[in-house]
Amino acid sequence: MGVEIERKFLVDHKQWDQLPKPAGIKMQQGYIVDDEDRTVRLRITNEQAFLTLKSGTTGISRNEYEYEIPVNEATELFEQFVKTRLEKTRYCIAYKNKLWEVDVFAGDNEGLIVAEIELDSEDEQFELPLWVAQEVSGDGRYFNSSLSAHPFKIW
Repeated sequence: MGVEIERKFLVDHKQWDQLPKPAGIKMQQGYIVDDEDRTVRLRITNEQAFLTLKSGTTGISRNEYEYEIPVNEATELFEQFVKTRLEKTRYCIAYKNKLWEVDVFAGDNEGLIVAEIELDSEDEQFELPLWVAQEVSGDGRYFNSSLSAHPFKIW
């Protein structure tokens, strides 16, 4: 069993726009199951696809199981079983020996940029980059599964 310990932050758009960035990875995500106790997600990029199962969140931790699956099968599953979906571009940025995953959302969530950092423990200390703004780890509206059902544009 894998455990995901993750904190989420909004990104300062002005700082982000000025930051040199690596190439982003376009993703589409869809949710087969999405409730407080569990999610079942499909994620598809041009080259890879994953089926991910996550438990409900306790604090900033939850159980996570992720499996790579063939892209063609993921596409079929996406069309047949996905209830809600979203699209985004992910940028992976190293800062002070930590990896930040920054998601720039598109479609109904356009205008939203969220940075996530995975930690080894809930109390792990780390340094925030200048482009990181307000923490939203405890705000369920910013979970990708929530954004797929209740997009940013209707808040």
